[in-house]
Amino acid sequence: MCGFAGCHTPHDSSLMDLALLARMTGALAHRGPDDMTMHRQPGLALGINRLAIVDLAGGRQPIHNETGDVVLVCNGEIFNHRQLRDELKARGHRFRAEVDVEVLVHLYEEFGLGMLDRINGQFAFALYDARQRMLLLARDPAGIAPLFYVWRDNTLLFGSEIKSLLEHPLVERRTDLTGLDQVLTLPGVVSPRTLFAGVHSVSPGQLVMVEKGRLTSRNYWDLDYPEEKDIDPGSAADFDALDARLRHAVGERLMADVPVGLYLSGGLDSSLVAAIAGDLDRTSGSLRNRHAYSIGFSDQAIDERRQQTLVAEHIGLRHHTSLFTTGDLESRLRQAVRHAESPLKESYDTCSLVLSGSVRANGEKVVLTGEGADELFGGYVGYQLDGERQFGGNGDEFGLDQQVEYELRDRLWGDSSFFYEKNYTAFDEVKTALYAPELAGRLGEFACTGEALVDAAKLRGRHPLHKRSYVDFKLRLGDHLLADHGDRVSYANSVEARYPFLDLSVIDWVRNTSPHWLFHRNMEKYPLREVAARYLPESIARRPKFGFVAPSSAALLQQRVEWVEDYLSYDRIRNAGYFNADTVERLKAAYRQPGFVLNTTFDTDLLMIVLSFELFRDCFAMPRL
Repeated sequence: MCGFAGCHTPHDSSLMDLALLARMTGALAHRGPDDMTMHRQPGLALGINRLAIVDLAGGRQPIHNETGDVVLVCNGEIFNHRQLRDELKARGHRFRAEVDVEVLVHLYEEFGLGMLDRINGQFAFALYDARQRMLLLARDPAGIAPLFYVWRDNTLLFGSEIKSLLEHPLVERRTDLTGLDQVLTLPGVVSPRTLFAGVHSVSPGQLVMVEKGRLTSRNYWDLDYPEEKDIDPGSAADFDALDARLRHAVGERLMADVPVGLYLSGGLDSSLVAAIAGDLDRTSGSLRNRHAYSIGFSDQAIDERRQQTLVAEHIGLRHHTSLFTTGDLESRLRQAVRHAESPLKESYDTCSLVLSGSVRANGEKVVLTGEGADELFGGYVGYQLDGERQFGGNGDEFGLDQQVEYELRDRLWGDSSFFYEKNYTAFDEVKTALYAPELAGRLGEFACTGEALVDAAKLRGRHPLHKRSYVDFKLRLGDHLLADHGDRVSYANSVEARYPFLDLSVIDWVRNTSPHWLFHRNMEKYPLREVAARYLPESIARRPKFGFVAPSSAALLQQRVEWVEDYLSYDRIRNAGYFNADTVERLKAAYRQPGFVLNTTFDTDLLMIVLSFELFRDCFAMPRL
């Protein structure tokens, strides 16, 4: 819905200069090209760029309460705003417009911080209470909407993207080495870390508060599965209830004062969302033919155009397909890194840029997507392997390296037997070879595996599938798939993406259903397949998981792209001081071999990380080490 930036400080000063605020807000113009507003009052400066979706004429921000002492800026959508509005009106609150986020100021007046328990939506907001001289920052439970902040000298700077904060003189440009190590080791960077030292991300489901010169934070929501001992494996799964909740979630996300389109990959998740949307249109008497947007590849091994066309024709969608080439990867990688504000592990963010660009070129600015289903319904290969894995079964149970790995896992997850993606002790050897010698010698100081990454209490005593779902939700979804692969690449083209599978009612259904149903009859995501069979052809409803992949860095190296060669040159890598130039040279030689292919489902594209990190340094003028 928008991008906002602001400053909260106990004293009016040059830190809140309007020209400075205009630069911070202007850095987010792509997030909201429809309107720009700035606001100042004692102790607070706010700027916002609006992407008008609900109440196009009356929905300008900032928004105040009736007495003007509570002010709010919000990026996102409150999907249950109509019910909340009716309730608040009955309690005597007066509304000035029909925009959904206006309910937030009145919810705060009525319930204080308890307001967050009443909201179902995707949002990041800043709310200032002048009476209490208190500022609140909050991010939605799944982390769909981003929000970053810097706390320095009793001053809080905040913004929807880091590039807005970099416009402020209080913010230094230094690489957070632990953030870099997270990108290399994990699915991506993990809140509250970013790639910028001193710049923090509000975590999904987190509230950050500044009151009386003190900054505090707490989680108001977390994914909490029942303990395994409390699960009845023989309990029936209510697929009718899941169907009803998905229909409600899709229906709420179709509500807008502008047209709403659909992403269509050809897989189960996006196809089911599209099919439910089409059915809702028909049952409501709507004659609209919604637009659907897809990516195709010339490589048949990763192309899904046949399935996309089948689904689009079955539903009756106006289908737009963009053919992605290595040339698109070459021309869009810098843009993807700039918007991600982070190096990338894979190239598919460039595909998503093409996809959102197609939406905007067609005159639309809202789309529904199937993201989130894999993390909740057990869609990744790791869930299948959990049932087959015999950890330590190679006879190494009592080896020193294995014991070190057990201890590391216990530190990370509170469970030495939980395997997530890789053997981290063994991967330290890869990192030691890839990092520059000086940095490799300090790995113990900044390694991301040296600190807890999730709340181990949420894993203790849980079913293995629930453990993996929780970790995926925390490490893969919020700060990667919904961030650089979601929000950043959609808003780069002024497009808002919405996520029906992340509706709280759908999450609640998963939490209260036995995990044994998720792999029933040896099919992953079995409940979704049962629902999908009501809407889609059998070949789609029962289609096995097909991971979305795109060309790796090897495609660029094999084509000898000149700027890629420059960014990966021996002298540049050595002078930067982050990576080992000799190791990079060996990787380049291997990647250039004819026929070399990375299996990006299992293999880390090391050169993509190195290349995109150098682009990151260049885009944001980051110093050498």
